[in-house]
Amino acid sequence: MARHIRKNDTVQVITGDDKGKTGKVIEVLDDGRRCVVAGVNIVTKHVRPSQRYPQGGQIHVEQPLHVSNVLPVNPKTGKGTRVKIKFTDNGEKQRVASDGTVIGTLKKAVKK
Repeated sequence: MARHIRKNDTVQVITGDDKGKTGKVIEVLDDGRRCVVAGVNIVTKHVRPSQRYPQGGQIHVEQPLHVSNVLPVNPKTGKGTRVKIKFTDNGEKQRVASDGTVIGTLKKAVKK
């Protein structure tokens, strides 16, 4: 499965309560199916007093989103865009936005 969303990508949420918000991907989970985005999909969690949370109470936690609900942001336009995987002449895999802007390299070319 090709990874269209990777850690440290800037993404835009396209569905749900946080539709239109952008943020940086903190973590990719479940073999690339879900991702945690900074400042998006925040829920309130009630915790009991413990060594980790001596006060207890309510904390705010970022929950994962399915990758189908986010789009990588095109660095050229600043808007969400669909991504294609293309191979360069020397065998590298690159993530390319719909307008042709290279977003990043997935796999370096193997020299034989």
